[in-house]
Amino acid sequence: MNPQIMTRRIAVFAFFCFLLSPAGIAQEMPVVKPETVGLSSERLERIAGTVQRSIDDKRIAGAVTLVSRRGHVAWFKAQGMADREAGKPMRTDNIFRICSMTKPITSVAVMMLYEEGRFLLGDPVSKYLPEFKNPKVLVKPASGAPYTIPATGEITIRDLLRHTSGITYQWNTDLGPVYKDANVANGLLPYDGTIEDSTKRLAGLPLLFNPGEKWEYSLSVDVLGRLVEVVSGKPLDEFLRTRIFEPVGMKDTYFYPPDNKMERLATAYTYYDGKGLNRFPDTPITEGAFTYSADYPVRGPKKLFSGGAGLVSTAADYARFCQMMLDGGKVGNTRLLSRKSVELMTGDQLGKINSGQDFGFGLGFAVNGAKTPLAELGSSGEYNWGGFFYTAFSIDPKEQMIVIFMAQLHPTGDLTLDRQVNQLAYQAIND
Repeated sequence: MNPQIMTRRIAVFAFFCFLLSPAGIAQEMPVVKPETVGLSSERLERIAGTVQRSIDDKRIAGAVTLVSRRGHVAWFKAQGMADREAGKPMRTDNIFRICSMTKPITSVAVMMLYEEGRFLLGDPVSKYLPEFKNPKVLVKPASGAPYTIPATGEITIRDLLRHTSGITYQWNTDLGPVYKDANVANGLLPYDGTIEDSTKRLAGLPLLFNPGEKWEYSLSVDVLGRLVEVVSGKPLDEFLRTRIFEPVGMKDTYFYPPDNKMERLATAYTYYDGKGLNRFPDTPITEGAFTYSADYPVRGPKKLFSGGAGLVSTAADYARFCQMMLDGGKVGNTRLLSRKSVELMTGDQLGKINSGQDFGFGLGFAVNGAKTPLAELGSSGEYNWGGFFYTAFSIDPKEQMIVIFMAQLHPTGDLTLDRQVNQLAYQAIND
């Protein structure tokens, strides 16, 4: 046989073997005509019109939107500019700072270790991170100086997953200044230290309330990132890469993108009334005790792997992660989580615990319709979250639908485009 023909046949055979492997299956979600998955092409176009209005009104520079149903992508569109000043159009493969959309990924890592029998969710985290032993709670009397008292119980791993730990963020008026003075990382600034350094500093500070008493959005998932490191014996970035990103096919998701992908990182913008849309400044923005920047993925020591805020990703990569969850923890023939773990993570875990919100919260995800009637189009049991620089996702098991919205904006000036895109995906259902 002709050697060239033989070489070609071997290459074709190898290619098909790759496609049939779990990694190959994970590489691309198939793109189909919307009508084949019960969506209207005409109605989906309303997403483009609404996004374009925000671009034309100079509320955002650009965005990427994606809608998939029944495992098939029915809508995937880039609009506007990734870098307005440089004249760089937005592309579907642009990379975005996903910030708190890191939290569900870290939560999956925790649950993978849980499934290996490494711990129980009710275990005190101090069993694995001793610095959290004997927590104290801040008391602010009506008069006189604040003081601390022993907490009524230990922080459990479940508390960290559902944000009932008593930990908070730097924007909290009571503890934010304490966190800042102690040099606790928030994940949105270059940081000269590791997640171990920051977590140990956090562990020595008081809690906002007794563990399990309330819901408070917090640095809890950064603590979970450190838990993953201690229990697995691997740095968080390595665990996520080898155990989640590679099996799922998330080839553009990193804490710190490599130099050859940096040009795909979308530019961040700010919007203030009276000032309009402007490129994020070169210096950090400070709001009270909370300081944040847009350059943390590209500058600084790059040693902090923030499990609560640090990742960058693409719309396609995050859709693959969402599809894994929608498929009950599987990617092709590779299982990351059991179906029962996915059920546990995506059901309300708060019960009667006061959250001050109209949504329930599971283990890493907000849960729609768990506490109050639906306020907009959607389904009870749809789970979701968003990110600080204006990214969002939703996963609907009933409709087998995923919606991804990616922009780069903060402050947003009360823009509701992310929620409108989600609503417009639902109104396109046509079966």
